[in-house]
Amino acid sequence: MSKICQITGKRAMIGNNVSHSKRRTKRVFDVNLFTKKFYYVEQDCWISLKISAAGLRIINKIGLDAALNQAVAKGYCDWKDIKVIG
Repeated sequence: MSKICQITGKRAMIGNNVSHSKRRTKRVFDVNLFTKKFYYVEQDCWISLKISAAGLRIINKIGLDAALNQAVAKGYCDWKDIKVIG
């Protein structure tokens, strides 16, 4: 998985650089991604996720297990894509 959040499904967007003379050239708006470790209490292990800042806020709000179940249900990630550390 490249630059895609595993919780929210956010990915890079394409837009324009607009100069002072209104000349437009293509550019990429990247996602604010982190590689972060979480302790997954339900399975008693550490997991590593590629997660955006908005995904981090969702985990803080509804919890890790609910956020993972929601992401799998919406198709943003799969259980086999989640990296178990130990």
